[in-house]
Amino acid sequence: MANYGRGGAMGGNMQNLMKQAQKMQEEMQETEKLLDDWEIVGTAGGEAVVVYMNAKKIIDGIEIDKSVIDPDDDELLEDLVLAAINDGYKKAEGVYKEKMGKFAGLGGGLF
Repeated sequence: MANYGRGGAMGGNMQNLMKQAQKMQEEMQETEKLLDDWEIVGTAGGEAVVVYMNAKKIIDGIEIDKSVIDPDDDELLEDLVLAAINDGYKKAEGVYKEKMGKFAGLGGGLF
């Protein structure tokens, strides 16, 4: 007959599982913080437009070279900004998947 008391085999296994789950959660939180601080740089037009973001795709800056600002061709600038953002997003997604992949199915994830 199995012993389900505190000191029994089942109680010890449950305690180990709880410790492992807590450790994994702590690791996931540390990785989430790392992703918040990770700088991703997306570019377009030979770095005429540069977008800065973290690995969670939060944009915190854009630089635009004045040479691509043409009042008669606003579509070019719009396209360059979108291309730089998409470049950054692609890079951020790669970093996110690399760092957070081991936590798949544990409740964390933006992608």
